[in-house]
Amino acid sequence: MTDEGNARTEVSAYEAANGRTPALQTPLRQLYDEHAPLRQEMDAIFELAHGIEDAPLRQATARLAELAERVERFDANLHRHSSKEEDLLFPMMARYIGRDSGPIAVMEYEHDQAKQCLRLFKERREDGSQLTDPSTIAEMGRLASDAVVILMDHFCKEEHALFPMANTMLSRQELDWLEKEFERIDEQGGERA
Repeated sequence: MTDEGNARTEVSAYEAANGRTPALQTPLRQLYDEHAPLRQEMDAIFELAHGIEDAPLRQATARLAELAERVERFDANLHRHSSKEEDLLFPMMARYIGRDSGPIAVMEYEHDQAKQCLRLFKERREDGSQLTDPSTIAEMGRLASDAVVILMDHFCKEEHALFPMANTMLSRQELDWLEKEFERIDEQGGERA
C-alpha cells in the first residue's frame, strides 16, 4: 500500500515485486483486480484477530463481535471471487496442465484450507455457547488469522504465476467465454446460473 497525498492505493504483490502490473487479458485482469479490496478486508480481519487472545475479556468479546461481522462480509465477497476460479478458470486450465498435481492442485488445496478456517470460525460463532470463553475467542482469532495468511500467500501465487500462465495458455475464444461468464456471475450476485 502506498500513500499518495491523502489517497491510499493498494499495491499487489506482483506490483511490489516488479514495479509494474502484469499485462493480463480482461477476465484475468478482473480476478487480479478483485484481490485489492479482498486484501483490504483481510488486513482489517488480521488486525482484529491478531492478539485477541491477549485482550481483556470484555474487549476481546467486543473485538470478536466485530471480527465475526467482518468475516461474514469477507466470506461472501471471497465466495464471489473464488467461484470464478473454481468453477471456470481452474477447470479450463486443468485441460492443459492437469488437476491432480501442479498449480491447479495447489490453488484448490489452498482454497479448501482457507474455506475450512472460515467454516470452523462460523461454526464456533453459530454455536454461540462459548463466545465469552477465552479459549474459544483465541481459537476463533487463530482461525481468522490463519485464513488471512493462507489467502495472502495464495494471492501472490495467483498474481505471479497462475494468472500470467493462463494469460499465455488460454485462447482468445476461451478468454472471451470467461469474460462473459464472469459478467454473468457478477450480475447474479456471485452465483453461476
